[in-house]
Parts: sequence; structure tokens; C-alpha cells
Amino acid sequence: MILGFLLARAGVDVVVLEKHADFFRDFRGDTIHPSTLEVMHELGLLDEFLKRPHQEARQIRGYVGGTEVTIADFSHLPTHCRFIALMPQWDFLDFVADHARRYPSFRLRMRAEVTELVEENGRVVGIRAKTPDGPLEVRAGLTVGADGRHSTVRARAGLPVRDFGAPIDVLWMRLSRRPTDPDLPVGRFDRGRVFVMLYRGDYWQCAFVIPKGGYDEVRRRGLEAFREEIVAIAPFMSDRVGELRDWDDVKLLTVTVDRLPRWYRPGLLCIGDAAHAMSPIGGVGINLAIQDAVAAANLLAGPLGGGTVTTADLARVQRRRMLPTRLTQWLQVLVQERVIRRVIGSRKPLSPPLTVRLLKRVPALRRIPARLIGVGIRPEHVKTADAFAAKGPAAKP
Repeated sequence: MILGFLLARAGVDVVVLEKHADFFRDFRGDTIHPSTLEVMHELGLLDEFLKRPHQEARQIRGYVGGTEVTIADFSHLPTHCRFIALMPQWDFLDFVADHARRYPSFRLRMRAEVTELVEENGRVVGIRAKTPDGPLEVRAGLTVGADGRHSTVRARAGLPVRDFGAPIDVLWMRLSRRPTDPDLPVGRFDRGRVFVMLYRGDYWQCAFVIPKGGYDEVRRRGLEAFREEIVAIAPFMSDRVGELRDWDDVKLLTVTVDRLPRWYRPGLLCIGDAAHAMSPIGGVGINLAIQDAVAAANLLAGPLGGGTVTTADLARVQRRRMLPTRLTQWLQVLVQERVIRRVIGSRKPLSPPLTVRLLKRVPALRRIPARLIGVGIRPEHVKTADAFAAKGPAAKP
């Protein structure tokens, strides 16, 4: 959506296809990091964006073996917004779509599910999709796969995937929030359990980490046993775990960390999770995908406008984004293997490791994870011009 918006703003004809009737999908990435808020500022949309209902987190705190520690402090970031905005992803996408529709070169087709690629002479020249109105074929100078970790586009393109493995899966759920609860994103680590709580106004969006492939065992032990596991790590939740009435209230996220060695083919480019699925650690996946989109728009708007997009142009996008992708995934895998795997693999009381003790004693160190989470490695900035700035974007008839 961001890439389509930026390209349409630059005067490029764009069609965005979404297979669902709306953007509502619960338990998707809802953390809008300072790097993404900076993009909104550069587009002149930040003030309007922040009028939408959201919560703001200026720190990330955790409890490690009963010791409270501030893990990240965003107050020193070199950005206009020194906080994470917590906003449902459907609201974010609706906001972007509303602004993109103001440009005559932008079209959004809902309920259009891509089923195959159209190829001619070894080059991708468009897609075929199914819609309620029948088959749809869209021809394009460039097809972009931004359809997530189970990407149909990359599968149809035959692009090989390198899987780095993940020792964990995550169970997502909602639990109501009381006025006396804390209001910061909180992670709790102790006695074989990892429980993360994201403040969402009148409820918590909660993540309970389990060993990879362990969901069937959790269900075998029963819902009451699962409720007891939550209370064991977060005792103040004892008065509301009954809100988990059945297993339909608990959603499984199968954690994947993978990457395409090559993100493109002639006429086709993958970005976001379609190019590199991220772990939920740090909540950076959506923001890394948006950075991909900004970089792609910066590098491809000119060639697309001139009708001369080459494979070399697509390779430049991957080169630009490969370093931050590799380093971010390396850090995520490191945390998964050396921290989370060790925590969930033992029921012994957890003693705060050296890293936690240093973060507690030396507040300046909290700027490092804040920078990595909030801004990331090689942040992108909007360099494409608004082709309609002089006369204002015109709504399509």
C-alpha cells in the first residue's frame, strides 16, 4: 500500500490488489515505529495520522526473573516522534488508502486474489486474479509481490527461499485492561515462560511464547491449564483469564525467519515479508517492509515513469535493503536462540543476565535497542516528488 501510494504520488499508474473485502485481520503487526512515523512526516501527513485513535509507548519495559528493567528508551531518537504508535493495522492501511485514492493514477481492487503470473519470453508482464465478478488480468511493466510470508507471488515466480529456522511459535489473544494496570508494552520472562503485553486502550494484545510446534501439546493439556500458565507469569491477570472462553479466542502465529537470496526476476520484485519473513521480536517486521517500499519507490519511480524498468533497477532495490534485512534477522535469530530458547527450556527461576543488569544500571545503554527497534539500520527517506503538488491531487471520477 505504501509503495503504491508513493508511486501514484509520483505520477506512476498503479493497481493494488487485495484479496479480502477489507483490511480487518486481528493480531497483525500493530506497532508503528518512529521510522514509519518519520515517513508520514515527510509526506506531510503526520499530524492528520496521529489524530487517529492510537496509544503511544515511549519506553519498552520488561520483567526478567522478577526484576523490572527498561529495555528501550525512545526519548533520544533523532526523529520527530520519539515513541511507538500502537494502531490497528487496518486503520493504518485505511489511512494510506484514503490518501492514495486522491491521486488519479492509483487504483485499489478489493476481493481480487492473485492466482498466477502472466509471463512472456521469460519476463513477468502481469498477474491473473479471481474476483467476485470473474477472472481479472492486469498487465504491468512491474509486478510487486508484497503479499506476506506465504506469498503467492513468490511461489508462482519460483524464487527459492532460505529458511533460518525459529525455535518458537506465538499464541495471540486479547485480555481486558483495568485502570490500575501499567500502560507500557511489557515483556515478562521467568520460569520457562515468555509473555508479552501490548497496551491497546481498553484491552491488552497478549503474546504467549511456546516451543516450535508445541501448540498441539498446549491444547492437549487444556484451556484451564493454559490460563494457569498466564497467571503464573502475570498474576494480576487472574481476574480476567476467564475471558478466554475457548480455543477460538487464541490465535496461533507460526514464527518464520526466512529470506529470498534473490528478490526479483525480470518484471517482478518481492518486498516486505514476501522477500524476508521476520520474527515478531521487536515488532519490526511491518516497519522494515515500509522501509523496503520507500527505497523501492525512490529507486523505481523514475524508471517506471519512463517505461524502462530493467532487472538492474530491481537488483539495486535488493542491494539497498539487503544489509538492514540481514543484520535485523541476525539479531532476531540471536535473541531467539540465546535468550528465548533458554527461557522456555527451563522451569527454574530466572536470574537477570548481564545485559539486563547493565541496562538497569546504565540508562544510556537503553538508547541502543531504542535505535535498533525504533529507527533500524539504514532508515529510508522519501525522495520521490509529488507530481500533483502544483495543482493538488485529483480524485478519480
